[in-house]
Amino acid sequence: MVTTIVTIRGDETDEAKIAQAGELLKAGKLVAFPTETVYGLGANALDAQAASKIYSAKGRPSDNPLIVHIADWDALGLIVSEIPAKARMLAEKFWPGPLTMIFPKSSRVPYETTGGLDTVAVRMPGNDIALRLIRAGGGYIAAPSANTSGRPSPTSAQHVKDDLDGKIDMIVDGGEVSIGLESTIVDLSEEEPAILRPGYITRAMLEEVIGEVQVDQALIKDDSNIIPKAPGMKYRHYAPKADLLVVEGRQQDVIGKINELVRDKAEHGLTAGVICTEESRPYYEAEILRVIGSREDENSIARNLFAILREFDSLEVDGIYSESFESPGLGQAIMNRLLKAAGHQVLQVGSGGVSKYSRLLFVSSGNTCVSPMAEGIARKKLEGKGIEILSRGMVVLFPEPLNQKAEAVMIRNGIKPGRHMSCQLSREDLGDGCLVLTVDRKQKEEIQAAYPEQNNVYTLEEYAGCQGLSSPYGGELADYGRCFEQLERMIDKAVRRMEWEGRL
Repeated sequence: MVTTIVTIRGDETDEAKIAQAGELLKAGKLVAFPTETVYGLGANALDAQAASKIYSAKGRPSDNPLIVHIADWDALGLIVSEIPAKARMLAEKFWPGPLTMIFPKSSRVPYETTGGLDTVAVRMPGNDIALRLIRAGGGYIAAPSANTSGRPSPTSAQHVKDDLDGKIDMIVDGGEVSIGLESTIVDLSEEEPAILRPGYITRAMLEEVIGEVQVDQALIKDDSNIIPKAPGMKYRHYAPKADLLVVEGRQQDVIGKINELVRDKAEHGLTAGVICTEESRPYYEAEILRVIGSREDENSIARNLFAILREFDSLEVDGIYSESFESPGLGQAIMNRLLKAAGHQVLQVGSGGVSKYSRLLFVSSGNTCVSPMAEGIARKKLEGKGIEILSRGMVVLFPEPLNQKAEAVMIRNGIKPGRHMSCQLSREDLGDGCLVLTVDRKQKEEIQAAYPEQNNVYTLEEYAGCQGLSSPYGGELADYGRCFEQLERMIDKAVRRMEWEGRL
């Protein structure tokens, strides 16, 4: 079989391409297409033979139910035997969108589509290409993710081609998807609604609309004998070719352990890949390092997860190590997919609590300009956190007041510098609970040489994980303003790291 690939470009040729794909679906053929979550492998949901082709193309077990995609609310009543009031409320809030609901099925839906169940999973995707294709294809499209069963779900047309080229009739290329994780699945066929698969729509979001929502025991208990009712939850999924291990614990312990595991692989002539975040990237030693996103933006992590797992396949690594991404929001869905990809292989590292910083010390050369500005910014950002904030100089022959331009910039930005006088760094300023951030590397090296027992000494750029701090000394007022902005950006990142490490 030759797989045709058509690209939707947003021009006058699109309708003809969608019509062509729709005719294939009506004829019982298979067409992959984009949704906002992942690419789906579509077939006529009301045609038992067409639905069976999906299982064959994917290598999917036939008792694994499919999701029926619709484009209009009125279509729902023809394929379900009952529409609960809570389903109407959820549809009004979240359809079109990444929410699948399970209903008692009507006789129109063949058991080949439902995996032998008397319930049917239905969703209305929030993607214009998908909606137009569903209408062109007859209104009812069964569509699991368009990948070989067990492989990471596809978030681009290329991923679909990698897995299914020559096995399906057409791929509709609509570009990268916007979410990257499959839809949330909620069972509404029982008296109490229950989440059967976590996704972009969280439990809290659902409960805001319909009240209490349960969580399926098959999700909570990894070793449970309970049979899941949701599509894609019964069998191992999302697995890359190399073994994947998730490492959990305090961030510094996780980073240290992953670096150790990578070194061990290298000593045995093997390669390892690491999945990290923007925040942790500077602290890893691995040559094959992939940033999944930022902890400040869970959507970025969700969007990139499957693509990164697939990329490691192309790199032919011998093992993959990943940080954990658990959180009350989208993190639950991310971890659900990641743990399935890892076969629930998790390594817990570290023990006990983490000591908090009691003092934050900024060190510059003369302590009249950059370090007191940093001190003022940090005092404002960390007010009420119970941490002492100071600044010192490495070369202070006699006390001097704050540079007038630095003082003017601080006042203009709402910081009262007080009666600052420069002060020489001494051993009494340091200690186990002190985090020392220097303006440049020379000061860091001098502190480490003079006080070798002092831990936690970094340049500000190093600790914040970014560069670009320029000295304004001798410059115009605008130069001091730029330096203040650079300091503010870096101290924001430094504070986030302290919180992330549990040191505040």
